[in-house]
Amino acid sequence: MDYSGLYLILNSCINNYMPNNQFKKGELYSFITGKASTAIARRLQKKLNDAGLKLTIEQWSVLYHLWKEDGKSQQELCNATFRDKPSITRLVDNLEKLNLVKRVAAENDRRINKIFLTKQAQKMQEQTMMLAEETLNEALETVPADKIDVCKEVLQIVYDNLK
Repeated sequence: MDYSGLYLILNSCINNYMPNNQFKKGELYSFITGKASTAIARRLQKKLNDAGLKLTIEQWSVLYHLWKEDGKSQQELCNATFRDKPSITRLVDNLEKLNLVKRVAAENDRRINKIFLTKQAQKMQEQTMMLAEETLNEALETVPADKIDVCKEVLQIVYDNLK
């Protein structure tokens, strides 16, 4: 893989001279760590609210991972969502109150809780995934595909460097 183009992009970010002047020195960090993510999360939260779904983005992210693989342990959900144990416990507690998930003790180790979707949560999947896809389409509407590919590559490298 040729990283020369990637190097030029990152070097120009660091040295404060992006050709299109999108980033000033120091702004790259705040952008990578939250501006875009926060904007997308806010838009998706608004769409969930407008659809009458009483679900937070944080709760949706837990459901998302359970839709991918039902019956994950709470620790697996921590790892998948990058949240700590108390946060996942609180989210699962609230999802249980909403009758969207059910805790079941693992057969081989009763200290481990497996989290399973209820029928009600399964029914929400299609609608919420459609809203998430709409949100991402809106966010990326004017971004050329090649720029999306570069962005994904850069963010994956940043993640890999720090994990």
